[in-house]
Amino acid sequence: MTMKHEYKLTGMTCTSCEEKVRTALQKIPEIQNVELSHKKDSAKITMSSHLPLSALQDALQPLGDKYEITGTESIEHKGSEADDHSRSWLETYKPILLIFFYLLGVSLLVQWYRGEFQLMNWMHHFMAGFFLVFSFFKMLNLNGFVSSYRMYDVIAKQFPAWGYVYAFTELALGVAFLIHFAPLITYSVTFVVMTVSIIGVLKAVLDKKRIQCACLGDVFKLPMSTVTIIEDGLMIAMSAFMIFQVL
Repeated sequence: MTMKHEYKLTGMTCTSCEEKVRTALQKIPEIQNVELSHKKDSAKITMSSHLPLSALQDALQPLGDKYEITGTESIEHKGSEADDHSRSWLETYKPILLIFFYLLGVSLLVQWYRGEFQLMNWMHHFMAGFFLVFSFFKMLNLNGFVSSYRMYDVIAKQFPAWGYVYAFTELALGVAFLIHFAPLITYSVTFVVMTVSIIGVLKAVLDKKRIQCACLGDVFKLPMSTVTIIEDGLMIAMSAFMIFQVL
């Protein structure tokens, strides 16, 4: 079963406090995701099985007495396996498929308008759209993305701030592809960043972990699967091809 509860959590005064609390709570095996707001004194916690308040408070104890968690309201409660099976593959991945075909269609339309198909130019437009759109969804709830991303990314697990860096790196890459900025540097950064990213994805899929993919931030609840591997793999293959072309 998967359930999501909202709590009142006092004592947080800044984003640094949020990160300390998030790290402490995510040490509990049953907790899958934590969304915090020091401005609202709120905590939205997704867990695989119900946890008493005492267990949550105990997890915060090493941080001192300033943090207190109270109250609970169930905002989502469902059997994850049943929910996954109730939706078809197409329904589950409709958002990412729509984005892919929108980007493919628009980038091909640009080539048609130019009167000739130039592969490198098309890849620039497609990858610019890819990184700009995916970074946009991450920015809608940046803290939510970072919390989800660190559940499987090899770097974000050790250095949570990498999630923020990654989101803005995607944005920068989108702009770089759009304006053809320093092509070799842009292609190389893309290849390295996406290769590192796919390591955590592969491990999560091979270990059959039922976790949320953070590719579209915290907006769409997409399960981690081979679709994520294909998405990252496509960017790696395209950037590698582009590096080969300019060398």
